[in-house]
Amino acid sequence: MKNLINHILDLAKLKRVDYADIRIVHREDEEIDVKNGNVDAFTRDEDFGFGIRVLIHGAWGFACSSRVTKKEMETVFGKALKIAKASAKVKGKEILFPPARPAIDKYQTQFSTDPLSVSPETKLSLLLKCDEIMRRNKKVKISEAFGGSYKTEKTFASTEGSYIEQVIVECGAGIAATAIDRGEVQVRSYPSSFRGNFATKGYEWIGELDLQDQAERVAEEATQLLTAKPCPSKFTTLILDSSQLALQIHESVGHPIELDRILGTEASYAGTSFLKPDRVGHFRYGSNLVNIVADATHPGGLGTFGYDDEGIKAQRVSIISHGILVNLLTSRETAHHLGNESNGTMRADGWNRIPLIRMTNINLEPGEWTLEGMIADTEEGLFLTTNRSWSIDDKRINFQFGTEIGWEIKHGKLGEMVKNPTYTGITPKFWNSCDAIANRDQWQMWGTPNCGKGEPGQVAHVGHGTAPARFRNVQVGVMK
Repeated sequence: MKNLINHILDLAKLKRVDYADIRIVHREDEEIDVKNGNVDAFTRDEDFGFGIRVLIHGAWGFACSSRVTKKEMETVFGKALKIAKASAKVKGKEILFPPARPAIDKYQTQFSTDPLSVSPETKLSLLLKCDEIMRRNKKVKISEAFGGSYKTEKTFASTEGSYIEQVIVECGAGIAATAIDRGEVQVRSYPSSFRGNFATKGYEWIGELDLQDQAERVAEEATQLLTAKPCPSKFTTLILDSSQLALQIHESVGHPIELDRILGTEASYAGTSFLKPDRVGHFRYGSNLVNIVADATHPGGLGTFGYDDEGIKAQRVSIISHGILVNLLTSRETAHHLGNESNGTMRADGWNRIPLIRMTNINLEPGEWTLEGMIADTEEGLFLTTNRSWSIDDKRINFQFGTEIGWEIKHGKLGEMVKNPTYTGITPKFWNSCDAIANRDQWQMWGTPNCGKGEPGQVAHVGHGTAPARFRNVQVGVMK
């Protein structure tokens, strides 16, 4: 493989391109769905191919193939070169792509047990048991359990001399119970909605989730929601658990700070951003308590890796410091807008896609409170957990989120359960209303394996670490 790669890079140099790189990607995926006591789906996929980027005369060309041979690589390189030359004739602004220090390295995520080596029977046994426990509750009409295991082996090399081999292992699981009675439908999920929680860990992570121990509670809460009181409509104090806050960070911080989105080069899939590069260094994004980092080095995070798909080493960078926006997610060709070098966020979801600026682990740093202390310190409000729905505009500024469940807070104590809770806000106003964040003991990493961006569409695996936090004077419920 190394000889094939070196041959193509030597060919690129002979053609006097400004820059070229190649990514060879081998990916294995396994997913299991269990529903109402039956195996609803079992898939095992394997994918192998390569992509070549060429930069010449200030324009990019990209081509790819699933046939990894010397002849095919030569053909694909020729296509990429032809596309780059054609693009150069009609380009707008010339691409600035500063040189980077070459890296020769190997990286592998930390794990004890390769999840793909665990037998399907073992995985099915756990999922079916969880499903069976939830179905013991007669009001639960739909019980679901999911498990996923993934391994990506990636080789990156460039005309600058980089040669990087990476192995990324990921897995996750989750359960959900849907209770139905007299036309009312309510869902409870664990450990999070939309198939659970995921991490760059081995199969030992599935055991840490304690799915079987939580199945009965999940079913019971789904049933209780059927007769719970509706979420009130008012302005009140809001406490979000860490799983819902992870989604809040994803939509109202992670996407707005992607510099390609800000510059308008990534707009058609889900809009741009309310931010501008000249706001870095002085724009107040949140209260003084709000400190957010982009950390691609955090062990176990779903946005953790060794190097991005431009050969830039994974980094931990401050994005919001004491409420002030201090950085953005950048690439080699966008970082000059901030006078900086790339902070290593370019990733593609496979060999047949070009890299885009993607979130890594966008984490809210812990505070000094406990969740119990925040509740005790709140005279009146709501505590909400587990996302059910989300909506945010194309500038990432006006949003509405719904959660699966909530509880009233009265006189410093949790009160009655409420169903169908929602809350609405404006991104900087919402983050400036944050007046308490729980401490490191209650801080948790959440994996989001379904972050969409780009056309053709790409799905990235990203992470968000956070502890529960409190926000004042937030609109909850349906606005009157």
